[in-house]
Amino acid sequence: FISAGTLNWIWGWVFAAINVVILTVNALLMPAELIAERGKKHPDAERWDRILTSIAAVPIFGAYVVAGLDFRFGWSPEVPFAARITAAVVYFSGSMLFTWAMLSNRYFSTQVRLQWDRSHTVQTGGPYRFVRHPGYLAYLIFSPALVILLGSTWGLICSFLTQILFIARTKLEDDTLMKKLPGYSEYAARVRYLIFPGLW
Repeated sequence: FISAGTLNWIWGWVFAAINVVILTVNALLMPAELIAERGKKHPDAERWDRILTSIAAVPIFGAYVVAGLDFRFGWSPEVPFAARITAAVVYFSGSMLFTWAMLSNRYFSTQVRLQWDRSHTVQTGGPYRFVRHPGYLAYLIFSPALVILLGSTWGLICSFLTQILFIARTKLEDDTLMKKLPGYSEYAARVRYLIFPGLW
């Protein structure tokens, strides 16, 4: 709303309302220990991840800024109503996949680290039965949907850059778990795909 320069933005409010629902669901369902894990920085996080997430923060935040500026200055052509509604459904669905992944993995952190302080073990339930990194799959689904919902085709540039960085992060995280987490290589032999079922 700051970059849009106005509060008179219907789709901005629709997006905000969807996020309130998502946050409420997460607050009601997430265990306290997971909230605590995700709510603080950890000095034992992988150094490469601290660098990569710092870089990724630019296009992640940029998507919201660009969408607001796009609304203010009318850079993008009008996105059809049906496309926005579809994007809203996809955004919410992707977010719920993200929530499912969090609830299925008590070690689901914002940082890549081996959580020996919490007796880290391989998690294989929920969506982890199908792909090894369902949280990243969820992000790749809802990242472009959020800017389409907000009516900004220019915002897709930020979304695309973030997706590239997150795909790289997925591979680096998977390699780290292969090397450092007991039992992960056996799990990876059973669940072959990192993000995209049947592809990669």
